[in-house]
Amino acid sequence: MKASQRLLVKKSVNPANFNKGGLEKTLSAFSLTMMGVGAIVGSGIFITPGIIAAKYAGPAAMLSFVIAAVVCSLAALCYAEFSSTIPLAGSAYTYVYTVFGEFLAWILGWSLISEYLFAVSSVAVSWSSYFQNLMSGFGLKLPTFLTAAAGTAGVSGAGFNLIAFVVVLAVSLLLVGGLQESTRVNSIMVIVKILVIVLFIVVAIFFVKPANYHPFMPHGVSGLVKGASLAFYAYIGFDAVSTASEEVKNPKRNMPIGIVGSLVVASILYVAMAAVLVGVVHYSKLNVGDPVAYALAVIHQNWAAGIVSLGAVVGMTTVLIVMLYGGTRLLFAISRDGLLPKVFRTVSPHTKVPVKSTWIFGIIASVFAAVIPLDKIAELVNIGTLFAFAMVSIGVVFLRRHETLQQINSSFKVPFYPVLPVVSFLACVYLMLNFQAFTWHMFGIWLVIGIVIYFAYSYRHSRIRAGLRAKESKS
Repeated sequence: MKASQRLLVKKSVNPANFNKGGLEKTLSAFSLTMMGVGAIVGSGIFITPGIIAAKYAGPAAMLSFVIAAVVCSLAALCYAEFSSTIPLAGSAYTYVYTVFGEFLAWILGWSLISEYLFAVSSVAVSWSSYFQNLMSGFGLKLPTFLTAAAGTAGVSGAGFNLIAFVVVLAVSLLLVGGLQESTRVNSIMVIVKILVIVLFIVVAIFFVKPANYHPFMPHGVSGLVKGASLAFYAYIGFDAVSTASEEVKNPKRNMPIGIVGSLVVASILYVAMAAVLVGVVHYSKLNVGDPVAYALAVIHQNWAAGIVSLGAVVGMTTVLIVMLYGGTRLLFAISRDGLLPKVFRTVSPHTKVPVKSTWIFGIIASVFAAVIPLDKIAELVNIGTLFAFAMVSIGVVFLRRHETLQQINSSFKVPFYPVLPVVSFLACVYLMLNFQAFTWHMFGIWLVIGIVIYFAYSYRHSRIRAGLRAKESKS
């Protein structure tokens, strides 16, 4: 076999092995939907509306979320078909491994690692901001150098965000206790979060000033599209849901419900929140770490601001739970294929959870959260996400042509095939092209590091390639 063919060797899929991965099947359609809403709504609602409005779209931030939702919905349909056809851990990494081969799967998997890693870190930073806001209401305040990373707006010199560091470790501790317990806590917190969002909308809508909607698009169409690119950060939760395929009861039915259902609920909440937020506060003042609480403080609804801060703290905890979960299951899948050390695929016999993987991922994410500024993290999450969306979207075309997978009875098919998968792919690529040069440079550096790791370790330890070598030696 030629070297180029070895790089593109594909993962074989045997339906008989779908229930033999070592992970326990405990998740229902409701659990999946709560996971999706928990991940999607938390990060986007409490972080991105202010950044998008202040830096890119102005009052048109609500339309940026609509554009992102439309593109995401196309990708979500593609994820739903893949996850119901191949119910295995690893999400887009596993799908690409099956239809495109190992090297592209590794590149995508490495990109997804950055997505989950930086997503956890960025949400932890915002969690810290809201927690500090909540504590200040009781007259408690930590020193600035212990609550802000170096380079954060308004903070000079080095810093270490102790609160962000601790909360990531606390969520890691919850996850190692077992998936069923974690999802139960997550569902309760999601309900609380939705109630808090509804409270903000009901209270703040009476303070909307029509003048704040003018000019509606201060930076034109380009600002609107750039805002949509950043709004993708708010919707990454549904692809984290797809990492749970291997732990879902009846995945052919429940995976599409969980993915599409969570995206619909989240989209409605996002547009409503953004519309009210920019109507209450002028968009130029919203580039802060806690824009929702800030808006309520501006209209002197301090009682509601305290509740929102509490709800945000609770709500963003669900984001940390789902993103940490997604990252660890991704590492589990990559390690199971031999591309990462076996420590990442070790499952506890008691909790059926990859405990070591969870702690390693959690510790790294906690350090990143403590030292990296929020504004540098968000776009790094987005570009990895869009890359995954693009690959999964175009991958559906190859999935339909896969000889083995054609025999699997998937309960969900992307409508208007092949138009929608191709349109989704092109839309994702277009939004990727709107990122800043800094984001592309950092993404390129991350990929170079990944390629080095692949040829230094993964290529030689690949379980599929080891099987091929064994067959060649016998022939």
